[in-house]
Amino acid sequence: MNKTELIDAMAADAGITKAAAKKSLESFLGNVEKSLKGGNRVSLVGFGSWSVSRRSAREGRNPATGKTIQIAAKNVVKFKAGADLSNSVN
Repeated sequence: MNKTELIDAMAADAGITKAAAKKSLESFLGNVEKSLKGGNRVSLVGFGSWSVSRRSAREGRNPATGKTIQIAAKNVVKFKAGADLSNSVN
């Protein structure tokens, strides 16, 4: 499912316009992003939680040449599925 299909499904389920569903989804995503940028964790009980983790700098290899390269440190977003979500797909 892509973003457009999700917006269509949200509009149909909630009985709202696609424009309202799009605005709701974008608000949700924007608030999750803002919270993660601020160093906070976002948790939806039963669904899952998002958090930011620091990945340290490390050495890697260029697969084309085999040369050693330096991979810079960066922040990565992690998602951990909640128990209800995990159980629903099994």
